[in-house]
Amino acid sequence: MNETKIMRKKKRALVDQSLCVACGCCAKVCPLGAIEIWKGITARVSDRCVGCGRCAAECPASVITIREVENL
Repeated sequence: MNETKIMRKKKRALVDQSLCVACGCCAKVCPLGAIEIWKGITARVSDRCVGCGRCAAECPASVITIREVENL
């Protein structure tokens, strides 16, 4: 039996971790709790992210972008 994988596009926040100042503004506004400040160094985005864009709008360093990623 052949299994067909359907590739879907999903929006997700991506953080430029080399420029993130770990201020936590993004984590505070995320309605799904999908962002955490990791070791006080940078923001990390979990799979719960739906790409709503609130974090990108709030980021004072403008290091978060919303992109389409492939999702199985």
